[in-house]
Amino acid sequence: MKRSADRLSRLLLMVCVLASPALFAQALDTQIRELFPKATRIEPKQDNPPVHSVYQLDELLGYAFESTDYSNLQGFSGKPIRLLIGMDTEGVLAGVTVLEHHEPVFLHGLGEQSLFDFVEQYRKTSIGKPIVVGGQSAAGASDSVTRIDGVSKATVSVVILNETVLLSALGVARKLLEGFASGPLATAKTDLYEPLDWSQLLESGYLQHWTISRDEVEQALGPLDRYLEIKAGNDAPFSDLYFAYLNAPSIGRNLLGEAGFAKLNEELKPNEQAVLVLSSGMYLHVPDDFVPATAPSRLVLMQNDHAIELHDMNFNNGAVMEMLDIPLDGFEANVFRIKAHNAFNPAEPAGLRLNVNLRRNPLVESNTHFMRHFQLDRDLFDIEKAQIAAEPTPIWLRMWQERWWQTSLLGLSLLVLTCVFIWQHRVSRHSRGFHLFRAGFLLFTLAFVGLYAQGQLSVVNIFTMFLALGKDFDIRVFLMDPVIFVLWSFTFVSLFIWGRGVFCGWLCPFGALQEMFGWVAKRLRIRQWKVSDRLHLRLQWLKYLILIGLVPVAFYSLTLAERLAEVEPFKTSITLFFVRSWPFVLYAVILLGLGLFVHKFYCRYVCPLGAGLAMLGRFHLFSWLKRIDACGQPCQYCKNHCEIGAIKRDGGIDYDECIQCLECIVILNNDDQCVATISARKKAEKAGRHPGSELIATDAMEPTPASSADLVEGTGIHVQ
Repeated sequence: MKRSADRLSRLLLMVCVLASPALFAQALDTQIRELFPKATRIEPKQDNPPVHSVYQLDELLGYAFESTDYSNLQGFSGKPIRLLIGMDTEGVLAGVTVLEHHEPVFLHGLGEQSLFDFVEQYRKTSIGKPIVVGGQSAAGASDSVTRIDGVSKATVSVVILNETVLLSALGVARKLLEGFASGPLATAKTDLYEPLDWSQLLESGYLQHWTISRDEVEQALGPLDRYLEIKAGNDAPFSDLYFAYLNAPSIGRNLLGEAGFAKLNEELKPNEQAVLVLSSGMYLHVPDDFVPATAPSRLVLMQNDHAIELHDMNFNNGAVMEMLDIPLDGFEANVFRIKAHNAFNPAEPAGLRLNVNLRRNPLVESNTHFMRHFQLDRDLFDIEKAQIAAEPTPIWLRMWQERWWQTSLLGLSLLVLTCVFIWQHRVSRHSRGFHLFRAGFLLFTLAFVGLYAQGQLSVVNIFTMFLALGKDFDIRVFLMDPVIFVLWSFTFVSLFIWGRGVFCGWLCPFGALQEMFGWVAKRLRIRQWKVSDRLHLRLQWLKYLILIGLVPVAFYSLTLAERLAEVEPFKTSITLFFVRSWPFVLYAVILLGLGLFVHKFYCRYVCPLGAGLAMLGRFHLFSWLKRIDACGQPCQYCKNHCEIGAIKRDGGIDYDECIQCLECIVILNNDDQCVATISARKKAEKAGRHPGSELIATDAMEPTPASSADLVEGTGIHVQ
């Protein structure tokens, strides 16, 4: 019921998005209220940083923000996971809501509820400590990190989601929350003080004086007489401003006096800074209706092209003027706070920007701005060298580090397999040993590569790769899963050396499972269904037709292609180990059941991945499966023993269908199995010769012409 309700709510949200932006905003507000149940007011998204401020009456509860504004990490699907994240003013997550995702393992495998259960763990979790997926149990976890449970079979997706949450939340916290911002790189020297009067402060540049004339404004906006705020005949300057940085004692103490400077420092929080601004003229730095303790809309501090918001410290104008103890008639004065998260560096060049907004009438407004650059004396400050922040370890590299032993073991197994293929004739001379090795390797492929390391390749991987090559290719997407990456790399290279068979016959977990069902069939003496050569050739085309049908769908919609790719039973049997809804399980069981009667039925006739690999494998460089003159002329022993049906009647190998099980090489290189070798030995015995202790058939061997009866005499083999 809950899952149906979640799906219905998401469908309604999508309808809202399509209907209108206003409805979408309303739907987003609803989801924000779910994260902040006490919210009475949600502010529209601000620009820097892009967040929604959430209030209960006038109390700030926290912030809500979308992950795509802070992180462009691509999920395992190649598209970002879009999240709505809520965080309170202490850096504690109010919750995480999944707005949009394209992760196949949740959409078409485990189900989305497992994803929703995963993100629920973020509720009431502080970002003050690193949040790590998996690892030690909570009881043994270190106090230095917060650990949350992962999702089995979806390791890559949840690690990417966790990284997205942290990048987004920390990005907001460093801009808006006091405890997450580093202190300024320059701090005022508290023991440096020199008594200076008003004129000396101006002369030294400690106090800045900036006058904006009427002519300057008219050049930008036209005659001022037409604006409502400007009275005709006013000869005062447009704006006359004084401003000063107050944290340095030689400035703040001289301007505010001992008591005023002490009061300022009591009000400022650690790493906060303050500036004084006074103005007179036609256009003051704050409007008449300015609300104390808020940020002025007309005034912005700029540094490195970054706007630094000023916040009024709520010292009333009279108190400020009294602290100054200087007769400045007609001036408006404010002390503004620079919060620590802005990381303002007073020793570096900066600028004060005055935003000018004038109304011609209630409907028309003209805008411009003016900038005054300034540089304070660096001798006023203790300057720290900027610490170069260590680049965070890329998530793909962390995945390789965490799965190093799995990748290493897989790499070692691939090296062993490569050696077997290079020295296949030498290895295949030991028939029993080779069969034991192959059985063990297939068990390793199923248990470790498939069920444990989740290394089952899919035709969807081919679609994803080709789509990525066409647009916004990013190798990091494919590096996210080291096991899949290593397998694909090895498979791709081996296609052009030996063909498709190395993967299909040795490295495909579902293929290994099918072969084991074949072992069961032999043990139970289940009668095999004989597929005629003619029907076999026709059925082979089925997998190519399935592949051809999937390709255009993938270019139209990868999501739809992923659904249609359920023709592969890999996800049901290997990824989810049959823990899935019954239609998928029934389909996989039927395919495996058919394998009891027709050896590797799915691989031979249905598998679109095998078809795709076969098409690429046509360009293989070597045909390493040795043949001799007697093969197919007239000997059919290997053909009759090839359970996959890849040996033609003339003895040739159909490499598009061959799974490189090497059984024909074992027969060829064992003198008690190869008919040609047996025949040659019998002829030698009849002629009174003593054959060598070991006679191995090779390409150079040219057997003496003999009848079919001679070839099979005493072997019990029927030659077709």
